[in-house]
Amino acid sequence: MLFKVRVWDLPTRLFHWSLVLCFAGLLATAEVAGAAMAWHFRLGYATLSLLLFRLLWGVWGGRWSRFGTFGLAPATLLRYVRGEQTPALTVGHNPLGSVAVLVLLLLALLQAATGLFSADETVTAAGPLARRATATWVHAATVYHTQIGKILLIVLVQLHIAAIVFHRMRRGENLVLPMLTGDKQLREPFEAARDDARTRALALGMLACCAAAILLLLRWAD
Repeated sequence: MLFKVRVWDLPTRLFHWSLVLCFAGLLATAEVAGAAMAWHFRLGYATLSLLLFRLLWGVWGGRWSRFGTFGLAPATLLRYVRGEQTPALTVGHNPLGSVAVLVLLLLALLQAATGLFSADETVTAAGPLARRATATWVHAATVYHTQIGKILLIVLVQLHIAAIVFHRMRRGENLVLPMLTGDKQLREPFEAARDDARTRALALGMLACCAAAILLLLRWAD
């Protein structure tokens, strides 16, 4: 018997797919450059707002979106790597997936942060905080943002996609569908993530505060 359990609340799902769209747009506008850089910056600010929201939602969000439910303990990771595939370890993110999510969030935050300080050689396309930093810091941020961080994120996203394909082909587990519908079919009746009007309003308020914080930062930079 299978139990239908709400695992991914709507705010988590919207965050996920919004980040996917922003990442694709950032890559495209970075390659086109020129006038597209204006959109690159806008998408960067949107991405930073989303990432700040996800940090907050990792504390106050739906049960399986909270960082506290991530299986990050070394013993848990070891059991999973050795083949322990109990439902309790795979309701939300499995232990390896939890590590990947945190690494992705941290790298994305670092990429967004260095973008705020980056500048091209002619300084015609510069992050809003570049003028408030030393030349050495701007150079280091630019090198990381354009040559290191971007590659790391692309590789990590490719590994993420490869993991999705592996779970689908080798284990028969569709990881994409739950991120669309929010629900998983589980062998045990685990506690569902709260996903109602109240939690969605809370998420909207958090996102608005995060966006406002970024706008205040930009105004301060000007």
